[in-house]
Amino acid sequence: MTPPDYAGYRFPSDVIQRAVWMYLRFTLSYRDVEDLLAERGVEVSYETIRRWVTTFGPLIARRLRARRPVPHRRWHLDEMFVRIEGKQMYLWRAVDAEGEVLEVLVQARRDAVAAGKLMRKLLRQGIAPAAWVTDKCPAYSAALRYLRLDSIPHLQAKRQNNRAESSHVPVRRREWKRQGFKSAASAQRFLSMHAATYNTFNVCRHLTTARTHRLFRDQAFAAWRDAAGVAA
Repeated sequence: MTPPDYAGYRFPSDVIQRAVWMYLRFTLSYRDVEDLLAERGVEVSYETIRRWVTTFGPLIARRLRARRPVPHRRWHLDEMFVRIEGKQMYLWRAVDAEGEVLEVLVQARRDAVAAGKLMRKLLRQGIAPAAWVTDKCPAYSAALRYLRLDSIPHLQAKRQNNRAESSHVPVRRREWKRQGFKSAASAQRFLSMHAATYNTFNVCRHLTTARTHRLFRDQAFAAWRDAAGVAA
């Protein structure tokens, strides 16, 4: 996959990718990133940072997803409501048993058709889950029957889907920071970039030694810089 092309930009590639990384990695606004760069002697407007994120963020996210390892085969599905342009919409999300985000999809409906669309996107990865884990929303069971996937175990017991429900928390924080999403398209674009970045840096620190954590973190930085097309 072709790396990002920074030719013609006034700022060097390292500054641009660092601004994109800070915005996607942390709960920051464009103005926050502007101030952080200014403290480091880089004078750039928040509007320029927004254009950098819009231009380079999707490509970096695609390159990160392309190098993603095979996920755990226990898949958790859940949905949460978001208000966009005054309308209630739904953010459908799938994560694996280790918390890695497999797919995010903004849709206007909360029914079997919407659940089936999420499942079809997941299956395009070329692998099938060993088990589906959902809450007791009937849309999931209906979608599995319609797609003839009901031979795969479907688990709906209480608390079994906490993994998916907890994965909404980082997105809810970003939604509050952004003062809501402006449109379904912009929400989908941002959430796809955010998910790829989150997966890369989602190191379960409490489960590893300090030495192993530093190793994983270094690998995450290396993966980001390679996807951003900048030298180490």
